[in-house]
Amino acid sequence: MTVRIIGPEVEARLTWEGLTNALEAGHLRPRAEIRDMVLYRGGDTLLNRAAWIDGLGQLVKVATVFPGNGAQGLPSVNGAVTLYDDRTGVLTALVDFHLVTKWKTAGDSLLSAKRLARKDSRRILLVGAGTVARSMISAYASVFPQAEFMVWSRNRATAAAMGLPVAEDLEAAVRAADIICTATMAKEPLIKGDWLQPGQHLDLIGAYTPAMREVDDAAMARARLFVDSRATTIGHIGELLAPMASGAISDSDVIADFYDDPAGFARRSNDEITIAKNGGGAHLDLMTADYIARMASGE
Repeated sequence: MTVRIIGPEVEARLTWEGLTNALEAGHLRPRAEIRDMVLYRGGDTLLNRAAWIDGLGQLVKVATVFPGNGAQGLPSVNGAVTLYDDRTGVLTALVDFHLVTKWKTAGDSLLSAKRLARKDSRRILLVGAGTVARSMISAYASVFPQAEFMVWSRNRATAAAMGLPVAEDLEAAVRAADIICTATMAKEPLIKGDWLQPGQHLDLIGAYTPAMREVDDAAMARARLFVDSRATTIGHIGELLAPMASGAISDSDVIADFYDDPAGFARRSNDEITIAKNGGGAHLDLMTADYIARMASGE
């Protein structure tokens, strides 16, 4: 069997609607089996993520995180994605790591926003001005074509480089937004629950370790809470661990994940506040890589 090498040139064939449809279809299959393995050398990290979805196939995604690479003009995060045939286990494709990561991360939160954000949402605040925030512009615009974006970042120069209006005051920007998307490396909450307004939706992307948080206990307690996967968020991510430890919320406050009935992963009224936590497990990488591979084949 020929192993396909799928690079960034296939991106022109991808659509956010196609990806979110693929993610929904993937969650109708048997629940994924996933495992992570992490190795360290000082500040450098090697992360291996594996997923198997019966009927879809297997994936191994290897990521290297070398924070010192910036000084050499190299990306700090690199890696490889391998896809395997579900019936035989034969290697079928090598898919561009950065392409899979970009579309998986943004598509994950976009699916939540499609279900939870008010349909008339227009004012979108991006908290953070990195690669993920840039991806969210086209993702959100595919569902909210009248979207007006604003960005806030601790680094004003980085925010200005995005070519969007830059928020000077984070609190005022949060209060005025319909959708708030956080994609930062924050270890202490940036968003206060007291700032939130009726009808808002928050997509939380950045906090991915037990030591990281982007919103405070009050925000978590005020909102109806959703996650992409209970298995990769509850007990693993500071955004949930900290407010559960303080008693602000409990695991029963997580209403639904993508494996639950979509009717329950939904907004009930225009006044409620919703929060979706993006955990980004390897099963989502598999669903995304399979979609990319199918698009590369012209399916």
